[in-house]
Amino acid sequence: MKFGPIPRAEALGHILAHSEQGARGKVPKGKVLTEDDLAQLAHLPALTVARLSPGDVAENAAAATLARALLAEDAGLALTEPHAGRVNLSATRPGIVALDPGAVLALNRLDPAMTLATLANHARVEPGALVGTVKIITYAVEGASLARALTIAPRLAIRPVTRASATLILTQTESPDRLAQKGRDAIARRLARLGVALVETLRLPHDEAAMAAAIRAARGELILILTGAATSDLYDTAPQALRRAGGEVQRFGMPVDPGNLLFLGRRGETPVIGLPGCTRSPALNGADWVLERIACGLAVSDEDIAAMGVGGLLKEIRQRGQLREG
Repeated sequence: MKFGPIPRAEALGHILAHSEQGARGKVPKGKVLTEDDLAQLAHLPALTVARLSPGDVAENAAAATLARALLAEDAGLALTEPHAGRVNLSATRPGIVALDPGAVLALNRLDPAMTLATLANHARVEPGALVGTVKIITYAVEGASLARALTIAPRLAIRPVTRASATLILTQTESPDRLAQKGRDAIARRLARLGVALVETLRLPHDEAAMAAAIRAARGELILILTGAATSDLYDTAPQALRRAGGEVQRFGMPVDPGNLLFLGRRGETPVIGLPGCTRSPALNGADWVLERIACGLAVSDEDIAAMGVGGLLKEIRQRGQLREG
């Protein structure tokens, strides 16, 4: 592509680089100039244009081609029509973003004229959320460069929710009932955003035997436990209740704040998440990241949770009894 000023009479069929005021209104940048456009701009002796070379692909065509190549099978994504070299990718279902960050990096290293910006891997989305945007920076790209981009294009998708129901177990100590209700409401909203039904809420005394019985009887495809007294050890009441119910505890504690006091386990094929007290607040916390992945069918390993420490210092929740900074 060649870029620069040329005599107005030679600009027919080329791309106007900068908007210009014509006799009947503005001629916008990016427009392929027609005879009528040139007549409107008769007062200008020269125009700055982009002239495509053989093999070049215009920005809108390049953006549309690259965006289509990004869609995985059953991606759960919709594409907008290209405009000014841009195509947006939006979610058509709730879930979490699935992509390979290394592949996105490789694409963005290939040619500065072609860019892809996305949400983070595993980011939670609702239908209509903007997930990514392809932007062609210049008015055209070399065909050979676009062809290389298509061979390495990362595949993007929205990983759908696969666990459609949840049981919430609430235990009470001396805390007022309103605190339990506050937690129930906040968790119900989290589940609703994912399209997960809260099929039952079981309110119990903070007792190991009672919790174990509730875990065994739970009907949800996912079990959430929010205790009236914070879990402070791997062998505290709630983790022990899970073991007593025939389950296993896979992890206690996570390097995300708020959210440190989470525990994760399972009973058979049913995941069990011991929620930290910060989930009574609607603010983002570490339990959200674990809940969202598990609801979408992903296994969450020790390594996964350990990796959440980078970026895991989240916004302080003022309602907490003990703030990070006094």
